[in-house]
Amino acid sequence: MLALSALLFSLMGVFVREASATVGNESIVFFRNLVGVLIFLPLVLVKGFQPFKTARVKSHLLRTGFGLGAMYCFFYAIAHLPLADAMIFTYSAPVFTPVLAYFWLKEPLTPRMLVLSVLGLIGVFLVAKPSDALFSSLSLVGLAASLLAASAFVSIRELSGSEPSYRIVFYYALFSMLISAVPLSWSWQPLTQPQLLVLLAAGLLASFAQIIMSKAYSLAPPGLIGPVAYSAIIFSGVIGWILWNEAPDSTSITGAVLIFSASLLSIYHPKGNKSTPESVKSPL
Repeated sequence: MLALSALLFSLMGVFVREASATVGNESIVFFRNLVGVLIFLPLVLVKGFQPFKTARVKSHLLRTGFGLGAMYCFFYAIAHLPLADAMIFTYSAPVFTPVLAYFWLKEPLTPRMLVLSVLGLIGVFLVAKPSDALFSSLSLVGLAASLLAASAFVSIRELSGSEPSYRIVFYYALFSMLISAVPLSWSWQPLTQPQLLVLLAAGLLASFAQIIMSKAYSLAPPGLIGPVAYSAIIFSGVIGWILWNEAPDSTSITGAVLIFSASLLSIYHPKGNKSTPESVKSPL
């Protein structure tokens, strides 16, 4: 399930990269969240606001703060850094997730989780082969995106104890749209029809990916399934080969093997293994 989310996020990145050539970051972020809200409009019209009632507004705002901050940083990185550098920062988030989940949610943090996260990160470096821009001042923006995304993942896990995935995504899109409208007010630019279509496609892909990701993190601790998110690098490589004839070399293939190995081992447990966190077995 998380692998499907990673594929949709990879496709979203293609459209964001295309839009960033002519559209400001403020507009991209706002329209991405506007589309997310519009997706829920039919449900609101049919069933009213009852399914979205919540007693955890503060938790939703906290999750929005992490996610929206990561979005601004990630989209900025895509526009100003080589795509490989931006991707490596974004998809290194699962490396920080188990540690954050340990301190925030008291989730088990086993040596196995740490080893698999590091293994996946090594694979990301091999596939991405980042340029010297990785060490520029802009790298701080990418690092912020990674840390904020990891915090958002853990906050989703914390919210999922009482909130269904659709409600988490709805409030994230709603609050993000309202907050991102503020910087948009002083940076608005007229948009052409092709630009609107690209923004619409990015928003749709991101919204569906968000729903699937939220469901995935509600079914297992983030430290356990986090390495699966590395598959987005593989999907991005395939897309790059199809669109721009970027054939993978031996280093990329080695990285792909490491990423898939980390992803598969993160969800595999031998029979009789008692180390599986109890929260995985408990109904949500």
